[in-house]
Amino acid sequence: MTLLLGLSGLIDRVNEFVGKKVAWLIFLAVVVSATNAVVRKAFNVSSNAWLELQWYLFGAAFMLAAAYTLQQNEHIRIDILYGSLKRRTQHWVDLFGHIFFLMPFVILMIVYFIPYVSLSYRSGEMSSSAGGLILWPAKSLLLIGFLLLGLQGISEIIKKIAIMRGLIDDPTPHQTKEAIVEQEVAIAENRND
Repeated sequence: MTLLLGLSGLIDRVNEFVGKKVAWLIFLAVVVSATNAVVRKAFNVSSNAWLELQWYLFGAAFMLAAAYTLQQNEHIRIDILYGSLKRRTQHWVDLFGHIFFLMPFVILMIVYFIPYVSLSYRSGEMSSSAGGLILWPAKSLLLIGFLLLGLQGISEIIKKIAIMRGLIDDPTPHQTKEAIVEQEVAIAENRND
């Protein structure tokens, strides 16, 4: 298990590095969008390439940050029962979800995207819009995003099993809903000061 936890730590570091760097893509997308808007209004000049670049940057940020978001346990969760469950049961729910939902979906997407990206690259596929960009880099980012998400899923499975076996501490110990609400109120009050 020590070797697996080492692998998990390596995956976590890679996805943390990627996730933090990807935040700059949002800033770059905003700059491209603002520049495109100013040039279009001021000089009555527009380019499909600039619009597509915005989409590529946003898509890259979304896909490449998905693994980091999973690592930070920040994906959106509709909590009807989960928060009231015992922490050990929550770990079982997470483990079940990772093994039977996340991993099959990620594997399916990787299997689907490999020939999709390969064909796009080999054919030199271009956007159907006049003046558009080549498509294979954007499609490649989708594949890379799913690869990173799959690796992070493996890391999360390793950590869940280690936590449940008592080999590592739970990074997010169980809290009652009342305690969570109290923390959120305190945070909101500090922001208002």
